[in-house]
Amino acid sequence: MTPETRAPLLAHVVYHFGTGGLENGLVNLINRLPRERFRHAIISLTDHTDFKGRIERDDVAFFDLRKPPGHSLRWMRQLWHLLRRLKPDLVHTRNLNAVEAQFVAALAGVPARLHGEHGRDVFDLRGENWKYNLLRRAARPLVGHYTCVSRDLAGWLRDTVGVGPARLTQIYNGVDSGKFHPRAGARPGLEPPDFLTGATCVIGSIGRMVAVKDYPTLARAFIQLCRSAENSTGLRLLIVGDGTARAECQALLDRAGLAAQAWLPGQRDDTAELLRAMDLFVLPSLGEGISNTILEAMASGLPVLASAVGGNPELVAAGVTGALFQPGDDGALAGMLLDYASDPERRAREGAAARRRIEADFSLTRMAAAYQAVYEAALANRYPQLATRY
Repeated sequence: MTPETRAPLLAHVVYHFGTGGLENGLVNLINRLPRERFRHAIISLTDHTDFKGRIERDDVAFFDLRKPPGHSLRWMRQLWHLLRRLKPDLVHTRNLNAVEAQFVAALAGVPARLHGEHGRDVFDLRGENWKYNLLRRAARPLVGHYTCVSRDLAGWLRDTVGVGPARLTQIYNGVDSGKFHPRAGARPGLEPPDFLTGATCVIGSIGRMVAVKDYPTLARAFIQLCRSAENSTGLRLLIVGDGTARAECQALLDRAGLAAQAWLPGQRDDTAELLRAMDLFVLPSLGEGISNTILEAMASGLPVLASAVGGNPELVAAGVTGALFQPGDDGALAGMLLDYASDPERRAREGAAARRRIEADFSLTRMAAAYQAVYEAALANRYPQLATRY
């Protein structure tokens, strides 16, 4: 392929490339965009982990800027030099902690510039921090187009950040419904092997165990469930993931005498198998964009109990595919857990409805096609002579 005909280079700028919903979505996107249409580079303002091994292409370059904490501007000089060297056709920054890269991309002469919002962190759950919004509005004239993963984020970008509807595309995450599918027959075997012995209802969750995910609320709700259920010996709690809240949750469960009925194995790569060991999925987050783990749980045929924040109500239809509760309300969650734990027919019915919803609305093919359309439109607007290429 000659320089004149080679595929456009897309530079994806993130703060850190590791385990997370944003990164998982980016991996799925790169794996499914046509190889002959786009080249990719991933620029991490800090660094990356071996999570990059999930990318199936061997031609995706990674660049780490090792940005230190604080207000150092050295990373901006590094990014400017890198962009001048790579000469990407399009830069796509993601979330607040990468939006400053828009100023650098403009100075470096990158012709097409996009910004994506995937969710907000615990320090600004509702997107109301005036300093952060001042930064977002300052970058707005430099961004040609915005993407976001939920209607909730789309409304916030329009109403708070001031992004016009013509410059904004909302694209739901997709899920691999072949990899994530309902179990057929017995639960898969797990380690420790005795964890599932005698289990009647396995309540589970998967995610980063950090403050915004609020896993202590789930641990407290499970403790209340076990105290109120007529027969609690068959109840199990499985929380997969690592982070600062893992030790806190384990301590809560240990003090309640439930260590044998709870398993917090840390970070795992076999999440599809672990989901098929569950009967009910819970996400107690304080804030969300569109949760990949909810989508994976629904694809696995599980009903979902989720906090009514961010994009969660767009995924979970109360009484149809699960239920919603107010964030931090462990009492209400405990009551819901009791209802679902004692009603296997309801779990089966709502889990089947969740799977149907995934098959209808959340395919990876649909997600990739939507992003491809956005990228091609951005490139065509900046390079009219390339419009006939697509």
